[in-house]
Amino acid sequence: MLARAAVPLVCLDTSIELAQPFERELPAALELASEWGAPAVRVFGGARGALDDIARRLEPALGRADELGVTVALETHDSFASAALVAELLQRVPSSSFAALWDLHHPYRVGESPQDVLRALEARIYLVHVKDARRRDDGWELVPLGEGEVPVRESLAALRAAGYDGWLTVEWEKRWHPELAEPEVALPRDGDTLRDWLR
Repeated sequence: MLARAAVPLVCLDTSIELAQPFERELPAALELASEWGAPAVRVFGGARGALDDIARRLEPALGRADELGVTVALETHDSFASAALVAELLQRVPSSSFAALWDLHHPYRVGESPQDVLRALEARIYLVHVKDARRRDDGWELVPLGEGEVPVRESLAALRAAGYDGWLTVEWEKRWHPELAEPEVALPRDGDTLRDWLR
């Protein structure tokens, strides 16, 4: 379906957590990504574990990722929302097949600026999830681009200044937040906003 629509599959998004056993799931995801022509597999960190242990267990999977030409992209999310923590793990794993996926919301949520993220992750940013949110008394509410407080435009400008030329993907979490607008409404709207900002 994607091929017929000439839409590139830029990442196979999984919910694999590196703090949990992943030795069976991650190689299978890499094979599937390769078969589908996806250049990356998204993973989460999960509950913070021993970074040295994660790095050691990643080594065999990254060898296969390198053979397949697929990148494992660790998202700034959950206990790894901090780009500084993601950078700590990246430093332990120098493989070019292991990179960061910057979700713009989560590092900001834990107090990191776009400049902080770029200083931490530098050239290891492989993919960027673009979304906006605003604080409420009970947490964060996801909102259309431009209606929240996440410094999305500042992040885009910082990425451009740093020479980032990878994908920017609009993320809309309807599956986990059923109160959100339908993706048929939200994705074209946010896509248009993003294109306007990039112009």
